[in-house]
Amino acid sequence: MSKEQGDLASQTPANRSFRPVLIASEHTLSEYSLFLEHLLVGLADESIPVALVCPPSCDVESVTYGAVEVIKHPTIDLPLMERLNRNTLIEQLERFRPTVLHCLCKSRASLTRQLARQLNLPYVLMIDSLQKWWRHVFISSKHCARIIVPARSIAASVAKAYPRFAERVEQINIGTFVEEHTMCFSEPSRLPSIVVAHPLDNVAEFESLFGAVRHLVITGYEFMFVAMGTGRAESQLRQLLAALGLLQTVTIVPRLKRWRSVLAAGDVFIQPQPTETFNPLLLEAMSAGSAVAACKGGVDDLIIGDQTAVVFDPDDEFSIRTALQRLFDRREFARRLARDAQEYLRDNHTVSKMISATLQVYREAQGWSARRMAD
Repeated sequence: MSKEQGDLASQTPANRSFRPVLIASEHTLSEYSLFLEHLLVGLADESIPVALVCPPSCDVESVTYGAVEVIKHPTIDLPLMERLNRNTLIEQLERFRPTVLHCLCKSRASLTRQLARQLNLPYVLMIDSLQKWWRHVFISSKHCARIIVPARSIAASVAKAYPRFAERVEQINIGTFVEEHTMCFSEPSRLPSIVVAHPLDNVAEFESLFGAVRHLVITGYEFMFVAMGTGRAESQLRQLLAALGLLQTVTIVPRLKRWRSVLAAGDVFIQPQPTETFNPLLLEAMSAGSAVAACKGGVDDLIIGDQTAVVFDPDDEFSIRTALQRLFDRREFARRLARDAQEYLRDNHTVSKMISATLQVYREAQGWSARRMAD
């Protein structure tokens, strides 16, 4: 057990009056399974009863921890059953006696807003991406007590889009358990490995990267390369790899349920393009001790040049090649970069701090709601 896990487990219950309902989507369970698992672990360690609302198709056994009441919604996934499903959900939530709703995905913002109105409860909304990805989210001024964001860049985007909610925006860094060891080039006798995790939707997003990889192979660098993901351009991407002669070097694997094990096996992790959403894969690659090569732009709060990552221009093959050569040719530099990234996460992305900040938001939301009802 890491020191962070031990510190979290030793905490005493903070406030037994909290009864949060976490409202999740399939996106939550796919992209943020570790975040959800850590959140549930932290709430359980604080002896806080939790209900988790999620679609029937979601497998939550791997993330639930402690006494979590799982509520599947909709109960009957058929047209014209929306009212019945929502009434059933209301009845189940009334039996749970919640004090605050916590919407974990913007796709569930409308449902959460309706539930908050019917139950007369405050809710907390998590937004994980920049404005153009959620511009149609409607927020209740009467019930939305806080908007939680995982990055400074997203906080600025939300404040700009919704200036009257700017004072309700709260940045809570997503927490992770950082490995005690550093994976990057830790086994000199093993063939180095590179991992990239990115949707395979646009072959153009990979052309410069794989051009750089081809040049490295030609000049004698030996490594394994794993591209983790799926998408509509997968067949085109395989054709590109064949044309570049990289089919023996690059392996494409689907997004695995326990994807952290793949990240933990990589000496180098590449984020090939800017992302408009917070990237939990980047966070976990850093926590596992991989050296990161990435590009700036979008939600890039974790990418600090020569402190947590080497930075390249995603459209410049030479820039990508130079960044990777720095890591392969200067392995002590790469290991120091990986260790510094881990230290950055220990300072800024601990699970204990995430739980403490989340409980404070719940406390503020319940107080805000009580004052609003008294006025």
